[in-house]
Amino acid sequence: MTTPLRIPFPVVDEVSRHCDREAEPNTVLIEVHLPGDLDPGRLRKAFTEALRRHPRSLAREAPGPWYRRRYEWELTDEPDVEVVSFPPPGKDALRDARARALTQAPPLAQSPPVRLEVVAGEEGTALVLTVNHTALDGPACLRVLATAAELYGGRDNAPAAPPVRPPDVPQGPPDTPSHWTPPARVARGTPEATRGNGLLLTELALPHRPKGSPYTVNDQLMVATALTIAHWNRERGAARRPLRITMPVDDRPRDASMPIGNGTRLVEVPFAPEELDGDDLRELLRRTALRTRALKALPRPQLGHGARLLTAPWAPVTCRAAFIRGLRRAAAPWTSTTLLSNIGRIPYALDFGDGAGRARAVWFSAPAQMPRGLTFTTASTEGRLHLALRWSRALLGSGDGDRLLDLFAHHLHSTEATE
Repeated sequence: MTTPLRIPFPVVDEVSRHCDREAEPNTVLIEVHLPGDLDPGRLRKAFTEALRRHPRSLAREAPGPWYRRRYEWELTDEPDVEVVSFPPPGKDALRDARARALTQAPPLAQSPPVRLEVVAGEEGTALVLTVNHTALDGPACLRVLATAAELYGGRDNAPAAPPVRPPDVPQGPPDTPSHWTPPARVARGTPEATRGNGLLLTELALPHRPKGSPYTVNDQLMVATALTIAHWNRERGAARRPLRITMPVDDRPRDASMPIGNGTRLVEVPFAPEELDGDDLRELLRRTALRTRALKALPRPQLGHGARLLTAPWAPVTCRAAFIRGLRRAAAPWTSTTLLSNIGRIPYALDFGDGAGRARAVWFSAPAQMPRGLTFTTASTEGRLHLALRWSRALLGSGDGDRLLDLFAHHLHSTEATE
C-alpha cells in the first residue's frame, strides 16, 4: 500500500483553518440551474472522474499530533465519501439545500471537502455545490464542474476567451484614504436569533457601459457596492468614515491546467466619504478604475506580507492558531468594510448535453463571517448578472437583506447614466 502524498497547507489555507468558526461555517456556495434533468449514475461517474482529473481537489487534512508545526493535505486517489447526492424533490428542497450550504461545511478530514446536491424541480435541475473554503475556492470548483459537464454531456466546455478590457490609462491612481485609518463598518440592522448566515440570490440586467469607457463592469459593481454601504449607513445614522472593499483577484488560467485550491489574492479598494456623495458618478467610476487597475498590477502575496510571517512554523499549529485568532480579534477595527467578489462572465458553457442542457444561471456566494458580516458575489451568463448577497445573522436580518438588495440594484443602475 503506497503512502499518500502530503502537501503542507499554503498560507491562505492555514489562516482559514485557524480562523474557522462553527457558528459561521467558511463555505462557498455555487448554484447552477439547468433546464433539463440529469441521470444520477452518469452524473456521479462524471463528477468523480472530474475530481480525478484535477487531483488537488481530492485531498483531506492529514491527521497529526497536537505539537505538529504544519497542517498538511493528504492527496487521495479516490473520494472517501459519496460526493453527489439527490435529495427528495419538493417545494422546499432547494431552500433546504441552500440552508445546508450555509450551516454545514464538508469536513476537512474527508476527501474531497466538497458536496454536490442535485435538486430536481418543475423548471429543471439545480446543482448546489458546497465547498469548504479552507481547501478550495469557487473558481477552482467551477473548473472541476466544467470538466464534469464535458464528461457527462460529451460537449466541449473549453473556456471562452476573456473579454477585451479598456486600454491602460497612463496616469497613476488618485489619492486614496490611508489604510491606517479604521474603515467604516456595515451599520447594524435587525439581527436574528439564529446563528450562521442569511442569503439572497437574484438576477439583474448587466449594467450598460458606453463603448470606449475607461472603466469595466467590475468597476461599476465596485462603485455600486460602495454607494450601497454608504447609503445604508446614512439611513442608520452611522458616522461618515472611509470605506474599504476587499476584492479578490484571480490570475489563474481557466483551462484544464488551472491550479486547484485557493488561488486568489486579496486587495482592498478604498473610498473617501466625500467621493460617495453621488455628485459625479462619472468621475467616481474613473477614479475607481484607476485604483482597481493599479491594485491588480501590484505584485503582492495572496494575504499580504504579514500572513507569511504569521504562518511560519515557529510554534505548534495549536499555539499559532490561538495567537492568530487573538490577532484577528484585535485587528477587527481595521478589517475591510465588506467584500465584493466578481467572478465575471462564466467562461464555460457548462453544457451537460441532450436532456440536461446548458447552464442558464450560475450563482456564487462567498462567506460572510464577522467582523465584515456582509459579502456581495457576482457572476454573469448570457447578459444577465447573478448576484448573491450573504450576511451574518449576528449583524443583519432578512428584511435588511431585502433593503440592501434594493439599494444595490438602484445604485448599479445609476452607474449607467454617466454620459
